[in-house]
Amino acid sequence: MVFEKVRSIISDQFGVDEDTITLDTSFKEDLNADSLDMVEVIMALEEEFDIGEIEEDAVNNIETVGDAVAFISNLV
Repeated sequence: MVFEKVRSIISDQFGVDEDTITLDTSFKEDLNADSLDMVEVIMALEEEFDIGEIEEDAVNNIETVGDAVAFISNLV
């Protein structure tokens, strides 16, 4: 369930087909995300999952979709 929501948000943010997003998808390498893109994704995830503000150290460790899913899964 977490993966599906994260995948949907990423699909909307980056304009890519959900079917192309896997747990191994890299934000920087596969989606060409820059720091502003990451801020927008993190804000969308915070809002969707109602988890409050994610610490900057944690954000820096989120490199793949799987990282984001694992981080959120630990909070909800």
